[in-house]
Amino acid sequence: MLDPAASIALAEQVADAARRIGVDTALIGAAALAVHRYTRGTEDIDLAADVDPHEKLGALKKMLDSAGLHSRLRMPDAEDPLGGVLVVWATVDEDGEPTDIVEVVNFYNPERIVSTPASAAIARAGALPGTSLRCVTIEDLIALKLYAGGLGDHADIVQLLARNREADLEAIREVAARFDVGGQLDALIEQAAAYWARRL
Repeated sequence: MLDPAASIALAEQVADAARRIGVDTALIGAAALAVHRYTRGTEDIDLAADVDPHEKLGALKKMLDSAGLHSRLRMPDAEDPLGGVLVVWATVDEDGEPTDIVEVVNFYNPERIVSTPASAAIARAGALPGTSLRCVTIEDLIALKLYAGGLGDHADIVQLLARNREADLEAIREVAARFDVGGQLDALIEQAAAYWARRL
């Protein structure tokens, strides 16, 4: 389990470095779920980016390495739904394994041009109080989860909706519908309502 304070501090350092080279980022993944009232275990903090990986991710890696951090960059190929991932860490455990990891998850893959929710989600992200980080909205987080499309992502949507009963479902549908390729959103909304009803 990550150290929240250390991980947030590292995420701020990564996001600030990215901003200096013209890369906007926003919290996604489990950290964003927690901001929106659903807390579950995670081993890292994810920051979304939507940039040309060849132009920007290598430059960000070089900047972070020069600041004394450690990083590993995985570039995309033509089959990759993502546009590369930059894994960053400052410390290791007793076995030499990285701890308190921050991943810059890039959505633009020049080898496989597809529409993703990332650019709009990053643009609409709001400031996270007490930090220099920004976090995606609940609507965009659901769109990102639908885009990812795994069973775990669908389970996250159910839990997220169940904990945000006041969420504007029409706004969620408007933002997320184009990424609901399997037509799952309405069923997930129903599951969230049933989950909430069982807790009453």
